[in-house]
Amino acid sequence: MMALPSRTTLARWAPTALVAGLGAGAVVVLRNVSPYGANSPLPGCPLYALTGLYCPGCGSTRCLYSLVHFDWQGAFAMNPLLVVSLPFLLLMLLHGAGIRPRVLEPLMRVLASPMFWLVLLVGYAVLRNLPWMPFAWLAPGSVA
Repeated sequence: MMALPSRTTLARWAPTALVAGLGAGAVVVLRNVSPYGANSPLPGCPLYALTGLYCPGCGSTRCLYSLVHFDWQGAFAMNPLLVVSLPFLLLMLLHGAGIRPRVLEPLMRVLASPMFWLVLLVGYAVLRNLPWMPFAWLAPGSVA
C-alpha cells in the first residue's frame, strides 16, 4: 500500500500546485482569446483607464499572450519587466516549495526582500511613464 504524503509536504507544495493550475488555465485562455481585439473579454488596466498612467502590470496580459504564442519581441514590447522577472518568480516559487540550491541562496535573499520588489515596481512604474527616450520604450507597445 502506498503511503500518503505528509501534511507538511502537501502544505509546502500547495502554492506551487495552485500556481501551476492557474498558469495552465491562463495558457488555455491566452491561446484562444486575444487581448488585442476590440471586444476582448480580457480586462484592461483600471489604473490606466482612470488616470492614463501605466502601472507596473500594464501590458501584462498582452505580454503573456505574446509569450504563449512564442512572440518574444511582442512580449518584451508590452512589459519588459514581466519577461525578465518570470524566471526569478519561478525560482521564488520553487524555493518556497523547498527546492533550495545553495548556490542560489544569495539571490534568493534579495528576491525574498519586500523592499526590493517595492523599489523595483515603484521605480519601474515611474520610469515607464516618462515621455522621453529611453524610458518611453518601457511603455506598453513601444518597440526599440
